[in-house]
Amino acid sequence: MTTRRFPWAQTFLIGFGFFGISLIWPIFNQFIPLFLQAGNPEFERQLLEQGKAIPTLVGFGLTPALAMFIMTWDNLINIFVQPWVGERSDHTWNRFGRRKPWIMLGAPIAVLGFVFIPVAQSIIAIMVFILITNFSMALFRSPTIAWLGDLFHANERSKANGVINLMGGLAGLLAYFFGGMLFDSLGRAAPFIAGALGMIAALVTVLIWVREPTPQERGMVPEKSETDRTPMRGVIKNLGIVFTNPDKSGMFVLISILFWFIAFQALETALSSFAVFTLGIAPGKASMYAAVVNLSFLLFSVPSGLIAHRIGRRKTIRIGLTGLVVILLIGYFVIQGVATFIGALVLTGFFWALVNVNSLPLVYDYGDEKHIGAYTGLYYFSSQTAAVLGPVLSGVLVDALGDNYRWTFLFATLFMALAWITMRYVKEIIPSKKEAELQPAAE
Repeated sequence: MTTRRFPWAQTFLIGFGFFGISLIWPIFNQFIPLFLQAGNPEFERQLLEQGKAIPTLVGFGLTPALAMFIMTWDNLINIFVQPWVGERSDHTWNRFGRRKPWIMLGAPIAVLGFVFIPVAQSIIAIMVFILITNFSMALFRSPTIAWLGDLFHANERSKANGVINLMGGLAGLLAYFFGGMLFDSLGRAAPFIAGALGMIAALVTVLIWVREPTPQERGMVPEKSETDRTPMRGVIKNLGIVFTNPDKSGMFVLISILFWFIAFQALETALSSFAVFTLGIAPGKASMYAAVVNLSFLLFSVPSGLIAHRIGRRKTIRIGLTGLVVILLIGYFVIQGVATFIGALVLTGFFWALVNVNSLPLVYDYGDEKHIGAYTGLYYFSSQTAAVLGPVLSGVLVDALGDNYRWTFLFATLFMALAWITMRYVKEIIPSKKEAELQPAAE
């Protein structure tokens, strides 16, 4: 078997698609919680007691628990939609491609929903626009990310995902930093409009320039879906295959992903609220400070893939989880101002890169190469379930313990520790020692 040169140009091009998707979420997670909670009298009372300014931001005055439910309620649907779409995209095969039709379907609708969120005049309206945005993005997130499995050999995926996450980290950095600047200078709608335009530009570029291999080039015959067309049944069937496998590594991978994304989703969603309502930082500046996480993640995303290529994805992830447990636990006690806040964010981004960059390739290690989309869907089943549970459960905790977002750090510490434990039961595979799969991985 001949060894091919790593396709750097193609990797960065695919990463540009992830760049577009990643422009949306930082804006979503930083500003919408503020819109929902601004005006809450308990937050204002605590800030006044600390001698800190109350943010001049118009909002609905909701409690943390209710705000976090609204932030995530649409994911109750997407838990099943994304795995179903991933599986369906394995069998699409039409003149537009395999994954591309799903991007063409979902992206325009997602943009329309997203730009209307900041101008919503009622809680019902903002919930509807959140649903439209996230449901539409669910139609193309799994197919887009499935290219990692389609176009790269097994022993290339951590390296490729490092580059792809580098592009995602760059998008997050730009969204946090310039989103904060746009918010302060042009108003609450400006970051949303800029993010939507950037996502469309990136995805159009990918649609034009990424060449998907044909079934013949992949050595595959187009087949009908083996999974029921009903989303819930399809997910249950795919989960059953993983959970009944004699090798339980795949099962523990999905459980671990659930745990660490519960932790990270809770932390990410609460970050702006902690900065604004606990530390008293202005909303625009809070978003710019949050960019530090993405800068740190960006700088270490490619090295994280290279490390995993040498020592294994399991070992790399457990190192990252260990670091996150320590940092988040210490952060609960020491973060009192901007300096300690930024320091904790730098270290969090560093260790999160070790975990996140290798998450999806780890799923593929224990999956079926013919059903990359289905396994991408299972990855999103775990992460989307976490996207519901993490913010909601942490929001309930904050409500119960006095409307102080500092408790989120202990919540995240607990679930990162649980993920560390479950990863002990995952069999190690060293990518550099694993024979490359006979799949197209376009040259």
